[in-house]
Amino acid sequence: MAYAIQIQKFGGPEVLTFAEVQVGAPGAGQIKLKQTAIGVNYIDVYHRTGLYPQPSFPFTPGSEGAGEVVAVGAGVTDLKVGDHVAYAGNIGGYASERLLPADRVVKIPAGITDQTAAAMMLQGMTARYLLRKTYKVDQDTTLLWHAAAGGVGLIAVQWAKKLGATIIATAGGMEKCTLAKSAGATHVIDYKSEKFVDRVKEITGGRLCDVVYDGVGKDTFPGSLDCIKPLGLFVSFGNASGPIEAFNPGILAAKGSLYMTRPSMGAYVATRETLHETANDLFDVVKSGAVRISVTGSYALKDAAQAHRDLEGRKTTGSIILVP
Repeated sequence: MAYAIQIQKFGGPEVLTFAEVQVGAPGAGQIKLKQTAIGVNYIDVYHRTGLYPQPSFPFTPGSEGAGEVVAVGAGVTDLKVGDHVAYAGNIGGYASERLLPADRVVKIPAGITDQTAAAMMLQGMTARYLLRKTYKVDQDTTLLWHAAAGGVGLIAVQWAKKLGATIIATAGGMEKCTLAKSAGATHVIDYKSEKFVDRVKEITGGRLCDVVYDGVGKDTFPGSLDCIKPLGLFVSFGNASGPIEAFNPGILAAKGSLYMTRPSMGAYVATRETLHETANDLFDVVKSGAVRISVTGSYALKDAAQAHRDLEGRKTTGSIILVP
């Protein structure tokens, strides 16, 4: 018997319904995965609300998970029944079993549990492309990372520390600021009690940042632009507070000929080669101990609505998972 969370219409957490589903045999090039853990990410909220609309109803949200291969389709030669694999980016994850393209999953290496893999694939690979591809962070980089106590933020701060960067992190409240600091942030700003633009100017002596990573959106824009040195880069990769509304690109010229990008992971792992490169880099930094994955919450699959309430209410830190 297989179960999944289904969405019949866009809306709040209450539209996440638990249902029995039929999962057939894998087709050519597919695997059937019995999931042991499922990652919960803010993109799931965007799918649920319709900010990132899906083509039809009902659909199952969730873009990250891990588990055991229980069947393989024709033509699949590099995976076998019993392998433990993980994936990110394939919607339909809130389910006890599912079908997946074999070329979009990666084997979980020894030393990493299914729960850890499920909690880190989407967030960890996001951190990887942002720090290593969107902008190549190194020891000469001064960066600002908003919402640094979140899932992507805690991974990214640790990774950026390994790369030698000067990290200015924002978070909401003393507890979250302490988490960001313990992850390796050079400086932390409590946006609940401090004006982050003023603090960035103070911390940098007016030199500002080479790059700002903003997964918050509406609440931090356009203030983020005032934290970037001329010719610097603004990376908008999320909308936790709501999407950035239309703006005149002339503002980028006025604030120092800034660059702006809105990346998505799909473009960075579009081929099997780049998927494996990204995932293996992530596995390496986790196995080395340079990046620790903090799984702070575990919910039963049927309780996905509560997981969403907690995520949207900013009651969570680190990564949270669903368990079928």
